[in-house]
Amino acid sequence: MGIISWIILGLLAGAIAKILLPGRDPGGLIGTTLIGVAGAFIGGWISTRFLDRPITKDFYDGATWAAAIGGSLVLLIIYRLLFGHSRSR
Repeated sequence: MGIISWIILGLLAGAIAKILLPGRDPGGLIGTTLIGVAGAFIGGWISTRFLDRPITKDFYDGATWAAAIGGSLVLLIIYRLLFGHSRSR
């Protein structure tokens, strides 16, 4: 997959992570989508590097999607823990 595919996958993974983890985010929609893109890259890197699961060139591979969504969820949780209470409600 190329860089554009990873960005698209990250945007979708960020949206899915937001659906799976509802609530108010400090960064709003833009912050959540950027976290999704970063989570897709980090999830793919962790999957390739540590889990010995190479990322295929197929956009519709389930393991690729799971890695991207998992990375997005982890980053979203960390982001909420670090910056969740910095905005007034």
